[in-house]
Amino acid sequence: MVNGDERTASEDGKGRLELQTWSDLPLELLELTLSNLTFEDNVRASVVCKRWHKVAISVRVMNQSPWLMYIPKSGCLYEFYDPSERKIHSLELPELRGCRVCYTKQGWLLLYRRRNHLVFFFNPFTRETINLPSYELAYEIMAFSCAPTSTNCVVFSIKHVHPTVVAISTCYPGASEWTIVNHRNRLPFVSSIWDKPVFCSGLFYCLSLTGWLGVYDPGRRYWKVLAVPPPRCPENFFVKNWWKGKFMTEHNGDLLVVYTSQNKSPMIYKLYRSELAWKEMDSLRGVTIFASFLSSLSGANLPGIMRNSVYFSKFRFFGKRCISYSFDDCRYYPRKQQYDWGEQPPFENIWIEPPCHALSSI
Repeated sequence: MVNGDERTASEDGKGRLELQTWSDLPLELLELTLSNLTFEDNVRASVVCKRWHKVAISVRVMNQSPWLMYIPKSGCLYEFYDPSERKIHSLELPELRGCRVCYTKQGWLLLYRRRNHLVFFFNPFTRETINLPSYELAYEIMAFSCAPTSTNCVVFSIKHVHPTVVAISTCYPGASEWTIVNHRNRLPFVSSIWDKPVFCSGLFYCLSLTGWLGVYDPGRRYWKVLAVPPPRCPENFFVKNWWKGKFMTEHNGDLLVVYTSQNKSPMIYKLYRSELAWKEMDSLRGVTIFASFLSSLSGANLPGIMRNSVYFSKFRFFGKRCISYSFDDCRYYPRKQQYDWGEQPPFENIWIEPPCHALSSI
């Protein structure tokens, strides 16, 4: 039998439970919950109340921006520009003397030394070197699938021998020689040093000079030019240096292409494989693209001001700022700049992903 005092205590307890809300979650449980959310969901959760906002910010993780590595014309002093901090870091790299940078991925550089035809990987932050068999590089464009420390790393090179024939060379760390095979195209394909291959979902994709898309499967050693009409070019695209104004990258399995033309707004296209079509995007959905001739990167969960933008490999204000385009603001930063990509040599700089502890190695 329940007496009156016990009934009153029980009713008071139920009343307090009914008054509790999600904002009353214990701190440890709230931190655990919010720390397991994606960046976008973390931002949404932060507007629930002041308490959630404070906790969401405390557990929010933002990714590090790539750095723009400036390649000197002489000497061994390399500069790395951090666009998130607008700071320049310098690093002596005598290992790169006499080398040409071909590509970058996951913090590694792929390099070529013309004097002895040496091709090798180099990590500027750890100073680790991984050699590949010698290879005489002419007008080939190169890429690799992942860090050379992985057993899945494949190095890919392509050049057109004829509009209907391409020569594809492949190699991997530990190999004794390169594999070189000529492939015929059903559609014309002319490669360009300005259009770098991209590895996406197990395949290498290449844009031709005029925007046709070729794909190579390294597992099957199969090459094909897809019957995908090139993306619609911006107005006045086919003018001086028009072939230098397009950049391709991938993000989470999606293939993206940036088309630029002088001071016109960039156009972004996404490949829909099931429909074999490029479709224009009016927003990058918070993603940031870092475009350069040697390779282009993408990133998410970056500092707010950098999201939904394209950062180009060109400096203004005496190297203190990168040219960028914001899709949120529909404008370039800084304003009133001319964008003739012919002014910039293709081997002048390249975006590279630094490790979290990069500053300790500089």
